[in-house]
Amino acid sequence: MTRRMKLVTCATLVILTGVANIRGRANSYATPPLEYRNWTHVKSAVVDPKSPTAGRFGGIHHIYANDKAMEGYRNGQFPDGSVIVFDLLETRENAGTTQEGSRKFIDVMTKDSKRYAETGGWEFEEFTGDNHTDQVLTARAKAGCFGCHTRQRAHDFVFSTYRK
Repeated sequence: MTRRMKLVTCATLVILTGVANIRGRANSYATPPLEYRNWTHVKSAVVDPKSPTAGRFGGIHHIYANDKAMEGYRNGQFPDGSVIVFDLLETRENAGTTQEGSRKFIDVMTKDSKRYAETGGWEFEEFTGDNHTDQVLTARAKAGCFGCHTRQRAHDFVFSTYRK
């Protein structure tokens, strides 16, 4: 094998290993699960400027759940493999009608009790804007997510409930 072929082979292995690592993150996403809008729509809410959380969370909230997460909404305990997507959009006012504006971010919670035992079994991820780039939450930011979610320990750390 020539030196050039060795370099190409080595570079190919590095690229494939990187792709495998991104895709191989068990129950974790390199981008938001693009099919989430085909999942069950759990509920929507609007946080207006009068809310104390409006700075970060103001806008229209849509919550989606995969089939595994729907089991958790029904019985209160989310099984491993549950994925919940929180899609937050800015609002626009037009002649007295509030409409969806630009996407602020998408948060994804993925349940894997063994991998994420220190955070109640949940992985927390955030993707900004419409380009779906992973913000890669720092360990401190993920701890902050979990810190807030601990208030919902009785509901397996999930804030939303399924609107029947």
